[in-house]
Amino acid sequence: MRKLNITLKKSIHLRITLIDMKKEAINRLKAVLAEQGKTNKWLAEKLNKNETTISRWCTNETQPSMETLVLISKILGVDVRELITSTKKNQL
Repeated sequence: MRKLNITLKKSIHLRITLIDMKKEAINRLKAVLAEQGKTNKWLAEKLNKNETTISRWCTNETQPSMETLVLISKILGVDVRELITSTKKNQL
């Protein structure tokens, strides 16, 4: 029984860790759309995608492919790098 409890705790910890990783802001799509006064609906129409898909990208629940990010950057008229959150920490 003790071994089962340890395995269960490890499984729960791993699941929580994976959920936390999903919350990390990988893309800046929501911010760029807001800066340009554009909506998820507008982008969904331009990409011929479901609004739910765009919403999931904007909340960083899922990520668009690199090819899609490049297409989005062209639609929004921005460098693709503006759509991605930098992983480089600011140096003092």
